[in-house]
Amino acid sequence: MKIAYSGIEGAFAHIAAMRLYPNEELISFKSFKDAYDSVVEKKCDAAVLPIENSYAGEVSQVSDLMFSGDLIVEDVYGLAITQNLLGVPGAKKSDIKKVISHPTALEQCENYIYENKFEAEGAVNTARAAYRVAKMNNKEIAAIASEETARLYGLEVIEKDINESKDNTTRFAVFINKEDEKPESKAEKKNAFILMFTVPNIAGGLAKAINIIGDYGFNMHILRSRPMKSIAWNYYFYVEAEGDVTNEYGREMIARLSFWCDTVKIVGRYNLIEEKQEQ
Repeated sequence: MKIAYSGIEGAFAHIAAMRLYPNEELISFKSFKDAYDSVVEKKCDAAVLPIENSYAGEVSQVSDLMFSGDLIVEDVYGLAITQNLLGVPGAKKSDIKKVISHPTALEQCENYIYENKFEAEGAVNTARAAYRVAKMNNKEIAAIASEETARLYGLEVIEKDINESKDNTTRFAVFINKEDEKPESKAEKKNAFILMFTVPNIAGGLAKAINIIGDYGFNMHILRSRPMKSIAWNYYFYVEAEGDVTNEYGREMIARLSFWCDTVKIVGRYNLIEEKQEQ
């Protein structure tokens, strides 16, 4: 299999793809859309893309691809994010004057950076930051990234676990073509789903849609809105809920929701017990 991800080797997307597909060919793309389109065009079999970070929130570009595109979500995987201070061989913490990383990683380590009086510089992603530090070979410049990234680029871990929040997880979704979805047995039924919809622009429109979902016993654990790109000041809604949307109750709920809403789309299903968090 060929598995697409966005970024370079050592980026957290690469690490997630490696954990999910340890024996498959991983292919790097420059953007979320390029990775997504590689599956649409059947150049790759699946794409592993981030959908949400517990610290920074949703990944809006991927949400928009989910709403406008045709791929489905086959699985969701939680990767615990641990940031570390990485330097060139022989560098000590006392040598460091500047740190380079992705803006979100810098934000996650803001107190640590402030307390140590480091200058901060942004990078496209944490792996790219580590690559730059390795190339510059300057003891005064460090990267903030994962231990896997340190090994890839020949850097040393100067200090571990420097992010402020110890509950920092990025959730990744596995995107595939609908025709590649594997059949399920009764014992393998997935117990959560991702739903997107739009509602009529009338008073109580959203409340009505939410009530329909609740009427059939589906417990929503995520609900958020995103602006539609095609129509100004109109929004679509993203829901993740527990339950089997393929059973009788699920089919009835979707039928009622479709009658009320302008657009209803089941983006995919996954198993909550498989959404494990790993470091």
